Amino acid sequence: MTPVLARSLAGVMALAILGCGSERARETPVPTAPQMAAGADAPLKGPDHYRVKFETTKGDFVVQVHREWSPYGADRFHELIKGGVYDNAKFFRAVKGFMVQFGIAADPKISTEWREKFIPDDPVVKSNLRGYVTFAKPSMPNSRTTQVFINTADNARLDAMGFSPFGEIVEGMDVVDALNTEYGEETTQRQMQIYAEGNAFLEKEYPNLDGIKRVTVIE
Repeated sequence: MTPVLARSLAGVMALAILGCGSERARETPVPTAPQMAAGADAPLKGPDHYRVKFETTKGDFVVQVHREWSPYGADRFHELIKGGVYDNAKFFRAVKGFMVQFGIAADPKISTEWREKFIPDDPVVKSNLRGYVTFAKPSMPNSRTTQVFINTADNARLDAMGFSPFGEIVEGMDVVDALNTEYGEETTQRQMQIYAEGNAFLEKEYPNLDGIKRVTVIE
């Protein structure tokens, strides 16, 4: 296994071992941008605030992004949407009462283009509350790339591990709650194959997964 693939596979493995937290959100001062770390590059700066519409197989939902919460995360998310990376991607990991996750492209060629484009970490300013949207990452620093999860419960215990929310669901949380969770963690150990084969693999092995049709910036 290559180092890059190991980092990608570990991205959500860190989440797999965690339960759901119920602590209240903690407020911290908005940080200045952290220093650039070796092996990570700042994404193109995006808007300070913007909304994103997800059209999915279960309906639509809208994410409000707050750059002050997680500057590098918000900027990368904007880049990925503008680049069409999430279009047609599957919600490949969906765990009832925990979260749903996406971010491995439908086309393996697109995944290859982005797998080494790491961004620096952001300090955790907001807690991982229900409806908050956060980049997945392994335990190594400055290792975020494309995978994102939506908290479907209050998961405050993720905060201390450096998972920094950058946005929140403002419309359609019922759609997120309705996404198919029948496969649970089954795909977590199979991310090598998902990266290598994309939707072809998922549609064959996990035909009932819900997916994204299109993602657009609407504000």
